[in-house]
Amino acid sequence: MKKISRRSFLKIFGAGTAATAVTLTGCKNPQEQAAADDYKHQVEPPKGKMTYRTNPNGNEKVSLLGYGMMRLPYIGDADKEENSEIDQEQVNRLVDYAIEHGVNYFDTSPVYCQGKSERATGIALHRHPRNSYYVATKLSNFNEDVWSREETLKMYHNSFKELQVNYIDYYLLHGIGMGGMDALNGRYIDNGILDFLVEERKAGRIRNLGFSYHGEIEVFDYLLSQHDKYHWDFVQIELNYLDWDYANEINDRNTDARYLYGELQKRNIPSVIMEPLLGGRLANVPQYIVNQMKQRDPDHSVASWAFRYAGTPEGVLTVLSGMTYMEHLKDNLLNYCPLRPVSKEETDFLYEMARHLFKMETIPCNDCKYCMPCPYGIDIPAIFVHYNKCKNEGTLPVDRQDAQYKKYRRQYLIGLDRVVPRERQPNHCIQCGQCEPHCPQNIKIPRELKKIDEFIESLKNPRKDISSAKS
Repeated sequence: MKKISRRSFLKIFGAGTAATAVTLTGCKNPQEQAAADDYKHQVEPPKGKMTYRTNPNGNEKVSLLGYGMMRLPYIGDADKEENSEIDQEQVNRLVDYAIEHGVNYFDTSPVYCQGKSERATGIALHRHPRNSYYVATKLSNFNEDVWSREETLKMYHNSFKELQVNYIDYYLLHGIGMGGMDALNGRYIDNGILDFLVEERKAGRIRNLGFSYHGEIEVFDYLLSQHDKYHWDFVQIELNYLDWDYANEINDRNTDARYLYGELQKRNIPSVIMEPLLGGRLANVPQYIVNQMKQRDPDHSVASWAFRYAGTPEGVLTVLSGMTYMEHLKDNLLNYCPLRPVSKEETDFLYEMARHLFKMETIPCNDCKYCMPCPYGIDIPAIFVHYNKCKNEGTLPVDRQDAQYKKYRRQYLIGLDRVVPRERQPNHCIQCGQCEPHCPQNIKIPRELKKIDEFIESLKNPRKDISSAKS
């Protein structure tokens, strides 16, 4: 049996847009400067223009933009649990602005933001009429210590307390597929919890019951095969223009969004979309792709292409975005107030860009931080984000014959030290492997850290071989 430990409890901080990539890297190249300029010249999104989708189960109208409450603003250093607190005043302002502009779907979990997201979400939403929003949360009992019926029920009931509600609009089995069928049975079947949740839906304490999918496809297929029994009201999947056809090719344990969405459509199950930006990777694309996007649509951000794509399919109920800052919220509102569906020509263009991105062979890290915290303090996501950034930009120093090699070498090493303190860099990885089972993208994390460590050593010592960085 594959174990999912409490290490999978999330430690989320960071953003999924190009503006945050600027913050992470500590310097601006032309691409990042263009992204920053997008926000600098941002116009105010209109009110009363939100695009809504109708949930066929209850005919309720759900905003196409959903607020993911997993990347909330912090006071202090979010990487140090003892010093980090949610900036509740800022959360309140963001939620107020979102509701004012038509957002009514808010997605959280007991484990988001170091376990603080549900409470912050509840405080912000409780200030508004209960019928003005839909709240979604999850049964995030990843750790075998809380697989028992008693412990799982404690988590379930605590969500009501933290959110300050007496019913939950959208309730999810969290991250099914992670750990395979053994984890599904241990978390939800053998302890009778799934049957309990079905009864809670009948009682009205849950209005819509679904699940979010990561990992083994057999679990996804099994739960859909039981649709006549459980009557899934919605399912949350990863969908974007890169994962549509390349998720499985990037990692053979992932599943293409084309298949996931298609299977839900066959059963008329609404799709809730996560990772429309792939953790920011689709907002921080190579400059030549930025240029082509700007040539076609100079007035909107690079990220807008991904959001418009994710929101276009008719079976999509809402598209989630973790919005840390007001400029992220405003930019996303501009995409959906109202939605401009991508045309056939634009879709073909995005698929062509996806082919280019796939060939770049970056590490498929979404910066979700499911792998964190590392017991040895390694900042795994930041290491991968920095590596991918340089590879996307074509500045990875792999060819010593390149006239720019010395410049790129210096930029990589200095940039890494800015992003990741030296005591948290990959040379401190002992290959314990505790992180690997929790990665939704199934990245061989210790292997990739070792490759990057060898690459860094080759930059510091020119006699070292650097061939691993080219693979």
